[in-house]
Amino acid sequence: MGNNILKGKKGIIFGALDERSIAWKVAEKCHEEGATFVLTNAPIALRMGTINKLAEATNAEIIPCDVSLDADMKNLVDQSMEKLGGKLDFVLHSVGMSLNIRKKNPYTALNYDFMHKTLDISAMSFHRLLQTCYNADALNEWASVLGLTYIASQRVFPDYSEMAEAKSLLESIARSMGYHYGKAKKVRVNTISQSPTMTSAGSGVGGFDAFMTYAEHMSPLGNASAEDCANYCVSLFSDYTRMVTMQNLFHDGGFSFTGVSAEVMDMMKPSGE
Repeated sequence: MGNNILKGKKGIIFGALDERSIAWKVAEKCHEEGATFVLTNAPIALRMGTINKLAEATNAEIIPCDVSLDADMKNLVDQSMEKLGGKLDFVLHSVGMSLNIRKKNPYTALNYDFMHKTLDISAMSFHRLLQTCYNADALNEWASVLGLTYIASQRVFPDYSEMAEAKSLLESIARSMGYHYGKAKKVRVNTISQSPTMTSAGSGVGGFDAFMTYAEHMSPLGNASAEDCANYCVSLFSDYTRMVTMQNLFHDGGFSFTGVSAEVMDMMKPSGE
């Protein structure tokens, strides 16, 4: 049972593919807290996933959107305002794709056409979303826009490959657009740097299972779950965080500020010691 902290708020949630998706959990929590929203994903993802089940459970409309196309983004924003009956109060950008990772191209042998697509879909789309909303005056004052990111934007995780650059760009866009949108309309823009989470997208990164175990041992509180992340998103969509903007907010159980843990040290000791 929620507390209705999002009662009356309207929004858009990108990226709910299946029940493992962080965006799926966010949609469930937003619905529980009284929000109404539109769900969106790429047309191919809508065919592959089970988003209709989520839409039915949350009384949400589904509007397809190829985030690399200006026209699709404009249609999404315009249609969302029409269906929801006015300007928006929150948006979740949970979008990421790397063709080089899918094709198992090593970081030292990237296909640059693929890399352009990765940056466009995973990061430039965040700017496209914000600029489209800005030009359409689609967000209410004190609206909150969130993008999901990962600590590989700032530290080296070899198998994360070109997605590290994409997440770095995403975080930079949040800062820059957060300034401009905040000055003009008092709109908040932040990114959440989440623990490694076993989603359909995350499981495509090489060695992901092993890294989740490592992060669990490194983090004083353990890894933050998708449901934990959804709760954090709700708090940032609410009026309780009105003065938080332009931030990259770590939501990782303390991993980001832990040099080494006793558990990891124990794992490194020679056997028998």
